[in-house]
Order: sequence, then C-alpha cells, then structure tokens
Amino acid sequence: MTRLSRRDLLLGGTGVLGAFTLGGLVSAKAQAADHSLTIASLDHSILPETMTKGMMSFATDGPPPVLRLKRGQKTSIDVSNALDEASVVHWHGLRIANAMDGVPYLTQHPIEAGQSFRYEFTPPDAGTFWYHPHCNTLEQMSRGLTGMMIVEEDEDPGFDEDLPLNIRDFRLGGDGQFIAFYKARNAARGGTLGTVSTVNWKVAPTFDFAAGSLVRLRLAVTDITRVGTYEITGGEAQVIAIDSNPLPRPVPAKDLILSPGQRADIALRVPDREEEAVTLRLKRRNGDRDLATFRPRGQSLRRELRELKPLKPNPVPEADLANAEVMEFVFGWSPEGDAPQPSICGTLGYTFWSINRKAWPGDLPGPFDPLATLKLGKSYILRLRNESPNAHPIHLHGVSFRLLQSNKRKLPPLVTDTALLLEEETLDVALVADNPGDWAFHCHVIEHQKTGLTGFLRIEA
Repeated sequence: MTRLSRRDLLLGGTGVLGAFTLGGLVSAKAQAADHSLTIASLDHSILPETMTKGMMSFATDGPPPVLRLKRGQKTSIDVSNALDEASVVHWHGLRIANAMDGVPYLTQHPIEAGQSFRYEFTPPDAGTFWYHPHCNTLEQMSRGLTGMMIVEEDEDPGFDEDLPLNIRDFRLGGDGQFIAFYKARNAARGGTLGTVSTVNWKVAPTFDFAAGSLVRLRLAVTDITRVGTYEITGGEAQVIAIDSNPLPRPVPAKDLILSPGQRADIALRVPDREEEAVTLRLKRRNGDRDLATFRPRGQSLRRELRELKPLKPNPVPEADLANAEVMEFVFGWSPEGDAPQPSICGTLGYTFWSINRKAWPGDLPGPFDPLATLKLGKSYILRLRNESPNAHPIHLHGVSFRLLQSNKRKLPPLVTDTALLLEEETLDVALVADNPGDWAFHCHVIEHQKTGLTGFLRIEA
C-alpha cells in the first residue's frame, strides 16, 4: 500500500496531483528503466585535501552522471529521492511532454523523501542539455544538483572525442565547507556569486587528448548566478552550437557570453605538439581565471576542422512573423515585497522580483493564473522588457524561440530556450506555440527566480 503523506491528504490524496506520484511509482516497477538517478547527500573533495560536507548529487558516490540519449528514441529515467526533503528533476532545454517537465505542482507532485518517479520522454532535438531540481532549487543546486544530458545526432559529425564540461561555482569558505548560499542584498540585485569555480566538480582540471585530434567541448553553465565571458586560448576552436541549436556558420571561440542555463558546443582542433596546451578561460574584470586545460599527447592525428560534418538544425517550427501576436512581459522589482508563502519546495523569505509586476508566490498547489494563454499552433512575438539595472537570463520551458531584435544590440538569429536580457533592454523573440501545457517562464539567476521572477505560460488548443 502506497503511503500518503499529510500533504497528500491535504491535496485530496487520490486527486490529480496524487495521480502524478502514484503513476510514476507504479510504472517504475513495470520494467527496468534506461537510466536511474538517486538524489542523495554525500561528502566530496572540491578543494585539495578537504572533504566538503553536505553536498548533493544525482549519484551516491560522486558528481552527477552525464546522461546520453538518442534523438527521436524514447527513454525512461527512474529518479529515487534519498534526501530527507522533497525534490524533482527538470530537463533543461528539452521540448518534451508537459507531464515530464519536472516542475512542482505545475506538472507533477514533488518527489518526497523515500519516493521515486519515472520520467519517460522522446527528445525531438539533438544537442547539449542539462538537468537540475526545481524544488528547494537554490540550496539543492548550490550543493551540487546539476548534471549534463547529451542527445546525440542521427549522423555522427566526426569528432574523435566528446567532452561535457559542467561549469559552476560553489560557495565555499577557506576550510572547504559551505558558506551562506546567498545574501539578501545581492538577491535584490545581480545575485550572489560563488567563491570556487569548478569544471566537472574539479578546480582547474587537465584533460589529455590525442595531438591533432578533433574534440567536441560541450560547455554547460549550470551555475546559479554567474554571467560570464568565456574563450578558448592556445588552439583552433570554433563555436558550432548555442543552447543545443547549431549556428548558421561557426564563429571563433572568443568573447562567448554565457549566462546561467546556457550551453555552447565548441569544435576544438588539438595542437600537434605536446607543449602547446589549450585553455578554457573565464574573463573577469578582477582577473581572468583558467577553468580547464587541454593537453596534446602522442603523435599528431593531423585532423582538420573542415573534416567535420555540419550539425543539422533541430526541427523547431518557424514563426509566421507577419501574423504573429505580440505579447509583452515586464521584468522588474516587485511592487509590493510581500513575503512568499511557505512551501515544501522552500522559500528565501523575500519577494524582490516580479513579471508584469506580479511576484510568484512560491511553489504551491495553486491554482494560479498563467501570465498569458497561447493558442496551440499559433505564432507569437514575446516582447521581453527589463525595467531593472540587472541582467536576467530568461528561460522558457517546453518551447524554443528565435531571437529577433533588441533596442540595445544587434542579435544573431539564434534559436534558444534561454535568452540573456541585459539591463534595461527590450528584446523580441518569436515562437510557435507547438507544445500544449503549462510551461514555467522564469529568470535562471536562481535568487531572482526564488524571490518572485517566475510565472508560467499556458498553451492550449
């Protein structure tokens, strides 16, 4: 007999939200899943000779695993929660069925302590994605719950090696232990930066590759705050995709701005000589930081970037701009500042931010009204207007959109799911409302998300 929590009883137990959890548990017992994740606490060494206590992972013994899927092939992922608190998993950037999107109450009941849930979906797009909790989001992500997901192309583009790079900070003190995950005054501004930069949970790791080989570097910024400028130095490198979508033509891997939630695929030709190291560098006003080093080894394979096959565009529908409806969304501070309501998924205790001057009250059963209702199959232009002096990476679940124009800069015609909205910028993006459901729409600076800069769009027939 399935145990019902006090919250289940408050929600009616066998109602719609209860059915999310019970359905996941029943299906998980039918047959083995393609992948399994266990959300667990652990101690792990980030700084040398120091064990950081109280980290969290999607594995019991180390960093979150890299999940590899095939485009167009159905997959199942069993998620077991070994924490003593609720969690849930969102698959960032994937255009999948709403019930599998992993947003508490909006798409499913939170996965409570000791419970499991089976996610089943068919990824329609190839590229670099990632996954993270959407419950008690700030603390769980800060403790380590960010993992990468790769959806492979139908046709091999021809790389010799493929390296996912999970780029994120941790807020650690000199003793290697966690310090406060945020400061309220920073949450009301640009956010609280981490103190230790890592790649794949390591500080400045070194990776060895065959000299003269072609390597696909998959950068995923899973940090909760940092908007950074990245570059590859010391080797021939080109950006070939942003946020899982191929670029019309490759561009040099320099001055690449990535905000929380964004990804970049880089084609690297490893130098021919062992003394010619390549560096992934984070450019900063207070001094650049080398995040990772790539070293050539052995006799050169003498490959060339031109040997690679171009990545094929993902099947994202093109908006009909001539007949698109314009919808405006205003991002700024909260006009009221009321404290958010207590929630199983945590609260920071503050409301600083809002969309259309309405702050998200917290991850609660609701019901809540959507920010806007879109008609299935119709084209829209979303006008994103930032009233604040702070940048906001705006992420839309379940739907991809194309950048159109800005009042502050020239934009490339990129297809994405996360757009960096600069301070006091107005940005137009276009989409086709092709995926029905209630889709979260929020800033991916997690302090902003958890203090009001969240809502959802409804797509209905």
